[in-house]
Amino acid sequence: MTTLTDIGKLITKDPYSNRPVITGTRTSVRRIAGLYNQGNNAADIARRLNHLNYTQIYAALTYYHANRQEIDQDLAAEQTADEELAKQHYQARLS
Repeated sequence: MTTLTDIGKLITKDPYSNRPVITGTRTSVRRIAGLYNQGNNAADIARRLNHLNYTQIYAALTYYHANRQEIDQDLAAEQTADEELAKQHYQARLS
């Protein structure tokens, strides 16, 4: 007998960051989306994050595509924060 998976339960919100994560892991949808946007496909992501299965990866990609604006804004904010920290670090080293 085949067991059906309720795909609505594969992604949950992290209670601390309120960001979507793959249920039962600490892997964020944002991380999967970032890898995907770098040109990685599901098989590439599965090789890099071998604690995840294809169902989890495709659930994260589905969530990303359904909520692309939210995730892309989060990725852009993270990149801006990273760049600002790098700039501060570089300036501190010159002082």
